Amino acid sequence: MRAATPPAATGTDDPFLWLEDIDSPRALAWIKEHNAATEQRLAPHAENGALFRDALAALDSSSRIPEVTLRGGQLYNLWRDRAHPRGLWRRTTLAGFRQENPSWETVLDVDALAKTEGKPWAFAGALWLGPDHRRCLVRLALAGGDAAEFREFDPAQRAFVAGGFVLPVAKSRVAWRDADSLFVATDFGPGTLNESGYPRLLKLWRRGTPLASAEAVHETPTTSVWVAARRLHWAGGSLDLVTEQLTFWEGKFFQFLDGRLRPLALPATTDIEGAFRGRLVLRLKEDWTIHGATYRTGSVVLAEPAALRGEKGTVELALAPTASEVVEAVRVNQDSLYATILDHVRGRLARLTPAAGGGWTRQAIAFPDHGTVRVTDEDADSGDAFVEFESFTTPPALYHVAAGATTPQLLKAQAPTFDGARFEARQFFAASADGTKVPYFVVGPRALKLDGKNPTWMFSYGGFENALKPSYSGSYEHLHGAYGKLWLERGGVFVLANIRGGGEFGPAWHNAALKENHVRCFEDFEAVARDLAARKITSARHLGIEGRSNGGLLVGATMLRHPELYGAVVCGNPLLDMQRYHRLLAGASWVAEYGHPDVPAEWAYLSQYSPYQNVHAGQKLPPVLFYTTTRDDRVHPGHARKMAAKMEALGYVPEYFENTEGGHHGSVTNEQLATRLARTYAFLWSHLR
Repeated sequence: MRAATPPAATGTDDPFLWLEDIDSPRALAWIKEHNAATEQRLAPHAENGALFRDALAALDSSSRIPEVTLRGGQLYNLWRDRAHPRGLWRRTTLAGFRQENPSWETVLDVDALAKTEGKPWAFAGALWLGPDHRRCLVRLALAGGDAAEFREFDPAQRAFVAGGFVLPVAKSRVAWRDADSLFVATDFGPGTLNESGYPRLLKLWRRGTPLASAEAVHETPTTSVWVAARRLHWAGGSLDLVTEQLTFWEGKFFQFLDGRLRPLALPATTDIEGAFRGRLVLRLKEDWTIHGATYRTGSVVLAEPAALRGEKGTVELALAPTASEVVEAVRVNQDSLYATILDHVRGRLARLTPAAGGGWTRQAIAFPDHGTVRVTDEDADSGDAFVEFESFTTPPALYHVAAGATTPQLLKAQAPTFDGARFEARQFFAASADGTKVPYFVVGPRALKLDGKNPTWMFSYGGFENALKPSYSGSYEHLHGAYGKLWLERGGVFVLANIRGGGEFGPAWHNAALKENHVRCFEDFEAVARDLAARKITSARHLGIEGRSNGGLLVGATMLRHPELYGAVVCGNPLLDMQRYHRLLAGASWVAEYGHPDVPAEWAYLSQYSPYQNVHAGQKLPPVLFYTTTRDDRVHPGHARKMAAKMEALGYVPEYFENTEGGHHGSVTNEQLATRLARTYAFLWSHLR
C-alpha cells in the first residue's frame, strides 16, 4: 500500500517532491489544472471526436476474440462493452462457443458489484481450486491497481461463498493448497512487507481460522523481492513449491514437504513452468550442470524433485532450441507440453511428447509466419489447447488444437477493424553503437514512398526480458486494431523496435542491457531512428516515439540524449527520477535491472541518463506528452508529475494527463482507453504531419 507521506529526498533539493504525495489536495489541484490545459490544447487536433469514436468502435467491436479459460468443462471469459464497461464474467460450453453467436451465462456482473458496494472494482482474474475447479478465488483490483481483494466464489451458485476465504486489499500472493487451506503472502501488519512493498511472510491459512493465526511457512529478509507458494498437480499426485525471489531475476526454490521446507538445487534464474507426471518442468536461463550432464541456456528440462533435494532421481532434456530460437513459455498437460517459441521474433508453437523408446518428440503446430502465437489456455486432462494468432495486419483469431493434432481448428476470428490488405510489415536491421544488429519492424502502405516525409510512430520497451512481437495492436497492449484506424489508414507508418533489454533473443539479449549497460537500450533505439532516416522511411521532423513504464524511461532518456532525432515524444506511466525510483512503491524490486542509486559507483552511471536530473533550460527538445494514472501502485505517478512540473518551470510546455484510475495499465474501461488513444494520436498528428 502507499505511504501516507513521501520519503525524504536523497542527495538533492527537489522542489517538486510534494507531487509524490499521491492524494494531497495540492497535487490533485495541479493534476486537474494540467489535465484541462492539455485537453484544451489538443482539442483542435482531435478531428471533432473522430479519433475517439474510431478507437472506441475498435475496442467495443462485438467480434473481438473472447479470451477464454476452460475450467470444469466450461469456458469462462470477461467481456467489456459500452453497456458493461467494467465487465461481465461469463461462461459457455465448448460446443456453444463454436456457434456463431454463443449463448453466454453471466457469472458475475462487475459493474453491478462496483455500484452496489460503492467501490471502483476491476476484475483481475480468478484463482481456481484444482484439479476439479469447483471453487475459485475472485481477484478484485481497486481502481485497476496491483493491490487487490480476494474472495472465495462458488461458480455453480454464481455467488461469493458465505463465510468463505476473504483477503482484504493488498499486494497479496495467494494460491490454493487444497479445498480447506491457502498459501498466503500478504500484509500481515507492521514489519511484514519488504523494501518493495510486497509481502515477505508466507503462511498457510486453514479454513475456519482467523488469518492472524495462520501457520508461518517462510519469512524472507526485507531485501528479497517477494515470496509465494503454489501447489502443482498431475494425474495421481501433487507437490507444494515455495519460491523466494531474491532479486527480480534470481530466486531460491523449496519443496514444502512434511511440514518443512526442503531446498531444491536449481539455477537461481530458472523458471518452473509446472509439473509433468511427478517431474518439475524447467525453462533454463543459464547453463546448468547436474549428474555430469550440462543443459544449455534456453533448454526445457524435466527433473524429479528428489534429484534436486540431493537424493536419487532423474533429470531429462525435453527441448534444446536452435541458435535462432527462444522458448518463451511452456504449458503443461497430462500427456504433453506446449512450447511457444520465437524464431527471429516470429511465433512458433511446438508440442513435446514422451517418445516410446525414451526422449521426447517435437511436433510443429502449423500457424502462419510473421505473426505471434500464444497459448491462452489448455485442458490439463485432454491435452487440448486454445491458441491465439495475430499479426500486424491480421486480426486475432482463436484456434482449438486437439491433442495429437498438428493442424489447428479455427474457432473465432475478429472482424478487421482496418483494411490490412493495404499494408505490409517488413523487418529491417540497424547497426547499434557497438555493432550489434538490432531488428525492427516497419508497418506501412505496400507502396511506401521513401521520401523521408512519412509520419511515423515508433514504439519500444527494452527491459525486463519483455519481448515485443507482431500484433494487431501495434504495441504490446491489446488495442484490437485501433492503431490501424487511428494511424495507418490516416497515412501513418508504425515501427516496432526490438532493442536489447527485451527477450526477443533470450536471456543474453536481456542481460546485455542490465545495470551499467542499460545505455545500450538507448543506443539501439537511436540506431533504429537513424536507420529509418537513412532509408528515407521518415525523418526526425516526422518521427514520433512512445514508450510506457520502462519504455517511458527509454523515450525520456533518449529525448534528452539526442533530441534532434525526434519530432514528438509520448511518455506513459514512466520511470524518470532514477535517483529516487527505489524509494517509490515497487521500485526497490527493480534494482537488479537498473542498479542502486545509493551505491556511488552505480549512481555514477544512472546519473548520466536519469531524465529528471538531466533536463535543463535551453535544450531544443521535441514536444512531449506525459500520461500516467493516479492509482498506479507499481510505477509511482510522481515520476511523470515531477518531470512535467520541472520542464514547465524551465520554460517548456509539456502536455500532461493523469487518469484517476486504471493502475499501471492505465485504464479499467474501454472508454478510458479510447480517450487516452485519441489524445495520444491527436498529439502525434498535430506535430508529425
